[in-house]
Amino acid sequence: MTAPDGAGVATGATPAERPLVMGIVNVTPDSFSDGGHWADTETAVAHGLDLARQGAEILDVGGESTRPGSRRPSEREELDRVLPVVSALARAGLRISVDTMRAGVAAATLDAGAEIVNDVSGGLADPEMIPLVARTGATYVAMHWRGHGEVMQQHAVYDDVVADVRRELLERVDAILAAGVAPERLVLDPGLGFAKTPAHNWQLMAHLREITDLPYRVLVGASRKTFLGRLGGVEEPVPPARRDAATAATSLLSAQAGAWAVRVHDVPSTLAALQVYEEVAAAATSADGAAPDTARGAGASA
Repeated sequence: MTAPDGAGVATGATPAERPLVMGIVNVTPDSFSDGGHWADTETAVAHGLDLARQGAEILDVGGESTRPGSRRPSEREELDRVLPVVSALARAGLRISVDTMRAGVAAATLDAGAEIVNDVSGGLADPEMIPLVARTGATYVAMHWRGHGEVMQQHAVYDDVVADVRRELLERVDAILAAGVAPERLVLDPGLGFAKTPAHNWQLMAHLREITDLPYRVLVGASRKTFLGRLGGVEEPVPPARRDAATAATSLLSAQAGAWAVRVHDVPSTLAALQVYEEVAAAATSADGAAPDTARGAGASA
C-alpha cells in the first residue's frame, strides 16, 4: 500500500515554478460551496475529469463536510461516497488526494490509488492516522485544527494568530515525525476558516511567509470561504460561486509567499492567476527581460 513518490519535494514555490493546483471534488450533500452537486459517483467522477482537463494537477476527493456547524457522517457512509470516486479517477491516471480524518478511509483509498492524505485534523481526530501514513509512505497534509465543525468556531481565540498557528503546527510536526513520517512526505496547511474569524484569516494571508518559511511544503485552502464573500464590508456575504475571483487573488498571493499548492473549486480562474505569476517571475529573472518592453515601444503588438 506504499504510495508512489509525489512530484517534487521542494518546500515551496520559487520564481521558476508556481504552486500546484488541487481541484476539489466534494462527494457530499452538505459542503458549504457545492454540496449536493457531485454527491453521486457518476457526477463526482465526471467533475474530477473536468477539473483535470481544466488543468488541476491533483484532485482532492472528500466525503465529509468540514464547514462550521457540520455533523460527521459515519465511516461507512464516508467510505461509500469516496472509494468508488477515488478508484475511478486513479484508474484514469490522475494524481489523487483523499480529504479525510479517518485512518480507515485513508487506508482503503490509498489501496485504491490515492497518493496523498489530506487530514484537516492533522492526526488529532484519529490516533491511527499517523501510524498509517508512516507505514504507507503516503504524502500527508496536516492542517492546523482545533476541533470538529460543530464546535470549532468556539475555539477561534488567539493571542497572536500567526504565531499561535505556527507554534501549534510545529507541535503537530514533532508528533508526526516522531511517529515515523518522513519530513519530505509532510505538507502543512494553516487552516484558513477552521477555528478562525475573518480577521484571523486575513492575518494569516498577510503573514503566510511565517508558515512557508518552515522547511515543509505548504498547502493553502482559501477557496470560496466566507471571509472572501465579505469583501468591501458587505453585511451579507456574496454566494460561494461568486467568490472565484477573490479566490484567484489568494492563489496569487500564495504563490508569491512560496506555497507548494492551492486547493480550489474553480480551476481556470486560479490557473490564469498563477500563469500571470509565472510570466512576471520569468520576466523578473530573465537576463534580457527589457527586450519585450523595447519591442512594444517600437510598435509591436502585445
